[in-house]
Amino acid sequence: MLAAMPPSPSIRPQGAEPPIRDRGDACPGALRLHSAADGQLARVRLPAGDLTVRQAQALADAADRLGDGHLSLTSRGNAELRGLPDGCGAELAALLRDAGLLPSAHHERIRNILASPLAGLDRNSPADVRRWARELDELLCASERATALSGRFLFVLDDGRGDVAGLGGDVSLVAEANRAGESAGSGGTALLRVGDDPAALRIAGPDAPRAALAAAEAFLTAAEASGSGAWRVRELPAEQRLTARRVAAHLHETGITSTYVTQAPAPASSPSPHSAAPGIIEGPDGTAALCVLAPLGRLTLAQWRLLTAVAADDGCGALRLTPWRGIVLPGLPAGTAASRLSALAAAGLITDPDSPWHRLGACTGRPGCAKSRTDVRTDAAAAVAAGTRVPDTTAVPDGLPVHWSGCERRCGHPHGAWVDVRATGEGYRVAVVRPDTAPPADDAPAPPAPPARSHTP
Repeated sequence: MLAAMPPSPSIRPQGAEPPIRDRGDACPGALRLHSAADGQLARVRLPAGDLTVRQAQALADAADRLGDGHLSLTSRGNAELRGLPDGCGAELAALLRDAGLLPSAHHERIRNILASPLAGLDRNSPADVRRWARELDELLCASERATALSGRFLFVLDDGRGDVAGLGGDVSLVAEANRAGESAGSGGTALLRVGDDPAALRIAGPDAPRAALAAAEAFLTAAEASGSGAWRVRELPAEQRLTARRVAAHLHETGITSTYVTQAPAPASSPSPHSAAPGIIEGPDGTAALCVLAPLGRLTLAQWRLLTAVAADDGCGALRLTPWRGIVLPGLPAGTAASRLSALAAAGLITDPDSPWHRLGACTGRPGCAKSRTDVRTDAAAAVAAGTRVPDTTAVPDGLPVHWSGCERRCGHPHGAWVDVRATGEGYRVAVVRPDTAPPADDAPAPPAPPARSHTP
């Protein structure tokens, strides 16, 4: 039985008192590594999830030479290397820099830019916001002021389909088509939102990247004035709350014209049907893209190298990582797409939206994380092998993503509504988390955890 429970302190529900930050955030990067139970961890920011084949090969080389032979995908479309030895920082940085993955040492942790993964790929695609992402990244890396942003601050660029607009951006841009049906990049407009403010600012498409940076600078001003040390827009105290009206004043000072929109369309709080589901995406002019997912967000080197080879030999020489821990391979001839997808399925990647692995996630768990109570990834795999996605027979709503966590932090959990499977000292507790509510705390009986079994997805 799923019951409402008091909120956990690990996730702050809407309306709760914001925290006071007395230190900078500890988010790992490619240069500042994190010491985990399984070695050092590096997080490589990939704005809009974009990778060239050469860059993907460099990540594979780093995982092979320095790491544990795997790559992990994050909920922001970034890549992580685990199991790195102490003292490898200089070698890793040189490898990444040579591949163009470190354009600025001072900005590498703040290059958190999500963009619609399918923009420009499917038929009748909305605005291609990928160019906005590239321009915003260049502006960020050229801004000394931006180095004060935390490694958690997030830019979200939605091409109008609503796939990423609800993923919790601090500054979000949503493309709008003009009356002729042209994209924002062709003379249309974009809605700029900050945090959870229901209002928005309508700006010209060509101004979108510059406006996003200006909004981030307005956040920094508000955070400094509040003395709260806030890392994100939602952490600002009420008297310094960043609103669209406040951002409009800052845009005016920088020469950007905006129109105030009182009630902009709210972003979807549940998974969008337009998100990049696994399978073949039909494109224009006889082209196609492939979308696959990594089981529990983890890829072997063999799987990664196969993806890179398909991108190089059949695609346009690029890969896109998605916030659903997937990979999109653009630019394949439509006639070869099915056979390449079959090869990726044979390699153990998720290629079917009906797969039990689709929308199933887990934190790192043991042995990689010392805070985890158990090996949640092995337990999740055992549940799938037993024909379920949760550790008992608890009835949960169909269609919701399921996330297994080894402790109260619930690292990497989905946005919107999701099924929370969390390890406790007495087994797993299962609950449904709804938007604007916190996950349950430790005050109710928990079902026993299943025995761990070895299983390869």
